[in-house]
Amino acid sequence: MNIMNKLTLRNLKENKRRTLVTIIGVIISVSMLTAVATLGVSFIDLLKRDSMARDGEWHAQFIGVNSEQVKEIKEDKKIEKVILSNDLGYADWKGSKSEYKPYLFFRQYDEQGLTQFPITLKEGTYPKASNEIIISDEMVKNAKREYVIGDELKVSIGERHFKLEEEDSILTQTDPLQRNEAGENVEEIQRVKSYTFKIVGIMESPSWEPTWSPGYTIVNYMDKSELTSNSSINASVVMKKVKQSIYEDSESLAKKLNIEKVNYNSELLRYYGVSSNDNLLLTMYSLLGIIILVIIIGSVALIYNAFAISVSERARHLGMLSSVGATKKQKRNSVFFEGAVIGGISIPLGIIAGLVGIGITFSFINKYFQEALNTAEGLNVVVTPFSILFSILISLVTIFISTYLPARKASKISAIDAIRQTQDIKLSGKKVKTSKLVRKLFGIEAEIGLKNLKRNKRRYQTTVFSLVISILLFLTVSFFSDNMKKSVELSQENIDYDIAVSAGSNSTEEELLPLANAPSITQSNLIKNIYVTTFLAKDVLSENNKKSVEKDNTMLDDGKLSFNVNFFILSDSSFKDYAKAAGFNSNEYLNSDVPKGIVLETASYFDPYAEKFIEEKVLDAKPGDSIDLYMYREDSGKEEFFNKIQIGLFTDETLMGISSNNYRTITMIISNEVAEKLFEDETINMDYNLYLNSDNPEKAQEELEDLKTGSMYIYNVEMDRKQSEQMIMIMSVFMYGFISLISLISIANIFNTISTSISLRKREFAMLRSVGMTPTGFNKMIYFESIFYGIKALMYGIPISIGVIAALYWSISNTFEYGFELPWLSILFVVIAIFIIVAAAMLYSVSKIKKENIIDGLKQENI
Repeated sequence: MNIMNKLTLRNLKENKRRTLVTIIGVIISVSMLTAVATLGVSFIDLLKRDSMARDGEWHAQFIGVNSEQVKEIKEDKKIEKVILSNDLGYADWKGSKSEYKPYLFFRQYDEQGLTQFPITLKEGTYPKASNEIIISDEMVKNAKREYVIGDELKVSIGERHFKLEEEDSILTQTDPLQRNEAGENVEEIQRVKSYTFKIVGIMESPSWEPTWSPGYTIVNYMDKSELTSNSSINASVVMKKVKQSIYEDSESLAKKLNIEKVNYNSELLRYYGVSSNDNLLLTMYSLLGIIILVIIIGSVALIYNAFAISVSERARHLGMLSSVGATKKQKRNSVFFEGAVIGGISIPLGIIAGLVGIGITFSFINKYFQEALNTAEGLNVVVTPFSILFSILISLVTIFISTYLPARKASKISAIDAIRQTQDIKLSGKKVKTSKLVRKLFGIEAEIGLKNLKRNKRRYQTTVFSLVISILLFLTVSFFSDNMKKSVELSQENIDYDIAVSAGSNSTEEELLPLANAPSITQSNLIKNIYVTTFLAKDVLSENNKKSVEKDNTMLDDGKLSFNVNFFILSDSSFKDYAKAAGFNSNEYLNSDVPKGIVLETASYFDPYAEKFIEEKVLDAKPGDSIDLYMYREDSGKEEFFNKIQIGLFTDETLMGISSNNYRTITMIISNEVAEKLFEDETINMDYNLYLNSDNPEKAQEELEDLKTGSMYIYNVEMDRKQSEQMIMIMSVFMYGFISLISLISIANIFNTISTSISLRKREFAMLRSVGMTPTGFNKMIYFESIFYGIKALMYGIPISIGVIAALYWSISNTFEYGFELPWLSILFVVIAIFIIVAAAMLYSVSKIKKENIIDGLKQENI
């Protein structure tokens, strides 16, 4: 080790406080980077495992393949596994207790599929022959007779067909039971074939079975030896390496083998960073880049200040070395060596601290995550070589950037300047000149404070820079947190009730009202629903829909865009209560000759054309405008005008069960009286929906099942609502935890910068006290300096922060589109906090040197 490095190490040991502060700063920086990288990798790992647990591990699925095509698929070098499956079809099941689930749905898997797809066996064994099946526990629970392992099941399996006008549709498990207005089943099973199966096991109801599906899932074994060139099955594949080229490779293979259709496990692929939706990938990568950049900027500011202060304190020491022959390169390298030593200590400790911190965080929040995602999977601390290497490289780059400027400065320190300590203070009369107005308004103390800032220009700039970075960090992370939370809310379904009871148009209010009075029900809202059509001119469309029709004019019908109008009809008393809550006069609507309604102003929905979540004003219209209403006529085979309604006002005030979250739908609330006027000459199919809240939703559902009549159907959505709320809560915890960490780091950075700057001004303060400055005058000078620091920092910090916020908004808007709004409350908080923190830091630092002897202060040298 050369003499310069030995002297550097000695200097680090002698200045233990400064060395410790610098090491802690780097540890915080590295731990933040490690925590962010590990959190990202661990969260993606959780989402992958959750997706596999629900839908199985597969990446692409070739539909309708035969035995020869399966053989070709297996030989593809890019494919690791091939899982064979087939939807055998539906069988009428007379033994069902539920009128909404009158079928048994049969799905076949080969050996690989039984293990690769999420099938949880409760008792018995997996099927091993083509005549063996496992049934679901839901089927057992809802059967009119008892089913046990060993029983035989004789069924006739075929396709679900539903004929609408001239079109015949084949329905799947994602299609609910098709019923007419009388609640009668209007489907039929066609092309049936008889089978006899033996029950060998009972499984948990599969996660891929939607709650509204009309068939209980039964899993059957697929015997590959029975496949022929005429077979038509599905081949799901797991790729050896998941890359963006999977879409091109799969389509190419399908074309080569004459396979008509390929499906993709889009959710799982998205978690591998592979998506056909370029907007989502752009959002993911740009957000990650911006957040990492913000962390690096904050880290550079924190570490740079430590090294800059170190060089200032070592100025005389470096000058002395220069006087005995130290070259520029040696002085520069001594600062780089100092950075290397601190990095060598701090980076390993920072990585360990980041991993331990994120592990502790996971242990606290895993329970909530599992409930929010309705999964048994939890967050595991996933450490990858890439995440550790990423943290190390970014930390090294950060330390290098932080040491580069101080190192250059150290190399230029001459022996004379260092001994005289003039390197930071180079003055001319013009540079320290202040306005006479300052003294007149604020006194001589304020003028001295302003001259101090101008005289100690480098220290002043370092402090302002530190404050600007703190403002940038806080506002950026605050905006990011609020918008991430808003994005999560936008992507989650808005459910503000526990149970929904739907009934067909043949039901009456009198039949539904007893359900609202069930013992376990705490709140209820009965709403009637009618859907009709309208056609909107381009000039009244929302911004997003205007963009859509500009891209594709074929959407327009005679220059207008088709929209749904969803009427929520309230009883006159309920409408009056709603008017009171929303703040309008109900008499204008109940006693009006012209039908008038309330339009929910803001719509939130997923736009399949733009492939993003949208929140926007539903119409570019104003109160008093009218909407023409159309209804489908069977005799003409088209939509025909039947009436019009006036927009009374726009509001975002809703009631339980009412929301505006459907694509191209105007949600309008009207009274029962208005509905009678509007549809008096029409035969209308009206749906009745009862929305309920309960302290015990499970018990309430049992009570409602006993009370329901006719074609009523009860949906217990309490779990979905809780999942949405918990996901938003978890996001809030993460985001505000991040804000708290950033805030603490920023405050520590400000205190460290200011306190060190103050300690370097001991001689200056002693001189002011020696010429008669009183404690009151001294405090006044410090207050003015604090105000000047704060104003200067806000002048730079807020505009820069707004620029970064705009970049974040652009990134998020690639997937989630809603109005841009500056975080005014956060800005106000920053303005107040900056002045408080700066003043507190300066007064705290000054209080430590106030009691020092004036003579000792005048003799003070910064060595």
